[in-house]
Amino acid sequence: MSIYDFEVAKTNGDTYSLSEYKGKALLIVNTASECGFTPQFEGLEQLYQDYKDKDFVVLGFPCNQFGNQEPGDSYEAYQNCKLNYGVTFPMHEKIKVKGSDQHPLYDYLTSAKKGILNGSIKWNFTKFLVNKDGEVVNRFSPQKSPEQLRNAIEEVL
Repeated sequence: MSIYDFEVAKTNGDTYSLSEYKGKALLIVNTASECGFTPQFEGLEQLYQDYKDKDFVVLGFPCNQFGNQEPGDSYEAYQNCKLNYGVTFPMHEKIKVKGSDQHPLYDYLTSAKKGILNGSIKWNFTKFLVNKDGEVVNRFSPQKSPEQLRNAIEEVL
């Protein structure tokens, strides 16, 4: 199984395969629009703008499992990050990133790169870096700002 075997849903509910990103590096992030880390949207967008021409994509997955910090629907989450932070990178439907209803993509990511909680997602804005071969190569805590990821991103590009 690889990252390319997963289907995800866009904010409008349309599904697509992550195989669309073959040959690109990915930064996959569980997001929330009412979190203390929400200002990271600006940094994530800056990374996307700086590296998208080098085959790099940020993928945002809203989640409401941590402190009820993404209370609206998927479209409201998208509108919030677009209007307040200028986000243009792909955003998706709200998903569960832990627990019994965990999205299969996050089951895969957390199995590939364990964290402090032995794989479980600790909080919003946990970030997974996937290289151009589709391998999950790094996991970053919510406290790691997008700017602090530049060296790791440049290594996979």
